[in-house]
Amino acid sequence: MKRLYIFFLTVLILFTAAARAQDVSGVHEADIVIYGGTSAAITAAVQSAKLGKKVIVVSPDVHLGGLSSGGLGFTDTGNKEVIGGLAREFYHRVYVHYQADTAWKWQRQAEYGNKGQGTPAIDGTDRTMWIFEPHVAERIMEDFVKEHQIPVYRKEWLDRKKGVKMKSGKIISITMLSGKVFKGKVFIDATYEGDLMAAAKVSYHVGREPNTQYGEQWNGIQTEVFQHGHHFTSAIDPYVIPGDKSSGLLAGISSADPGKKGAGDNKLQAYCFRMCLSSHPDNKITFPKPDNYNPANYELLARVFAAGWKEVFNKFDPVPNRKTDTNNHGPFSTDFIGMNYGYPEASYEERRVIIKQHEDYQKGLMYYMANDPKVPEDVRKRMGTWGLAKDEFKDNGGWPHQIYVREARRMVSDYVMSENEVLGKKKVAHSIGMGSYALDSHNTQRYITTDGFVQNEGDIGVKAPKPYGISYHTIVPKPGECTNLLVPVCLSISHIAYGSVRMEPVFMILGESAATAASLAIDHRTTVQKVNYTELQKLLLKQKQRLTLDL
Repeated sequence: MKRLYIFFLTVLILFTAAARAQDVSGVHEADIVIYGGTSAAITAAVQSAKLGKKVIVVSPDVHLGGLSSGGLGFTDTGNKEVIGGLAREFYHRVYVHYQADTAWKWQRQAEYGNKGQGTPAIDGTDRTMWIFEPHVAERIMEDFVKEHQIPVYRKEWLDRKKGVKMKSGKIISITMLSGKVFKGKVFIDATYEGDLMAAAKVSYHVGREPNTQYGEQWNGIQTEVFQHGHHFTSAIDPYVIPGDKSSGLLAGISSADPGKKGAGDNKLQAYCFRMCLSSHPDNKITFPKPDNYNPANYELLARVFAAGWKEVFNKFDPVPNRKTDTNNHGPFSTDFIGMNYGYPEASYEERRVIIKQHEDYQKGLMYYMANDPKVPEDVRKRMGTWGLAKDEFKDNGGWPHQIYVREARRMVSDYVMSENEVLGKKKVAHSIGMGSYALDSHNTQRYITTDGFVQNEGDIGVKAPKPYGISYHTIVPKPGECTNLLVPVCLSISHIAYGSVRMEPVFMILGESAATAASLAIDHRTTVQKVNYTELQKLLLKQKQRLTLDL
């Protein structure tokens, strides 16, 4: 009897251990599996749950919400009337949060003002607020997840080499570096990088297409085109010793020819971190001297100052509680121009190196402007009143946890959206949401002109004449490549058109619409390419998505 008891106890222990191991590195199944922790991922997950589907979010990130909770609180709104569904719900919840007196710890609401981008920050009529602190956005994303009981697996990184199992053109499962396996009926790649899409062997593009490819004007190399003011307006010498080519180039300047205007290349518009700064003495961290600091890296900025430039603080955009969403502005700023070209295809380890280089550069820039004697005294004094916000990104020393991946891979499907749709030259069929922002590209390279001076290239800002639809066909791959994958972030679109679409409200919109389409594909046992648009449209309108101008 004793031996039998020991036998059964041993079996029970082994079974329990196996069950625990299964929970750690086993197989997890759902109707819809979403890869990514961005705002698009969370709206997709919420909509999946609302439609009664079992959904799992597999996130490489610990913090949910991507750039929306990563520092981009001065929302690129465009025309807010075309923002509906869960995206508008998000901005309504921001409004509700700031109606409480307890939300205003570091300033009174009356002191804040009402400055927004494309719309006032606070709209009491429709109870929305478009400007917010990072931690507020993250809390709303976490509330979404909690309210809908959505399982989220964090710090889970796709095995990009052999982690996507496919059969007959469908993704069967995805495997993480941890060993966890996720099976689903439909998958949604909601990452900024398009890692699942690429691992599934779906066609994509990195860089700028030539204008001739899609009949565009503003794609490709754009030398001597200056539309945002992020260029050198004075003749600045590019050499370490002015006038002496043999002394070498200053840091951040390429010796390569910029290329022919209108031609394509493999370069990317610059990345940066959207810093949340505070001017409150009790809530700011003095800009730290970063790793690998070298003041010579900012000599080009010193020459810009010497030429009389005075616009340092023009994009210290205010968010509540004496904080900012600080963005790039001017010829030499937070964008680390030309240093991100390898990021989309880089390994995780290589990406971490690129991200650290961007962090060191940007921290060094702030430290330099606050301390170096080559910086005008009035700039140094004013910069000294700012610092990283103590109560933001507290697990990362006040530094944002998400680099601003303005553009990485973009899918190439049977339909590729171009600037012609954004500018109203082509009609859009099968709309699943709308955009309204300008064609917006940051600088892509810094080069030497034929006159021998330094200049930036790639800065584009062309206003869309009116809001435009985004076709369902932009988020589905070619049917011969994958029939159960939706891509609402790295969608099928040209570089310059992506400059308008790549805004956080639009990503939320497309994430929600992708989930609705995924649900229909499951219900009708069909491919994502064969989802009935009339039925999809009906559901999207019921969800209060805005699909056309007359709605």
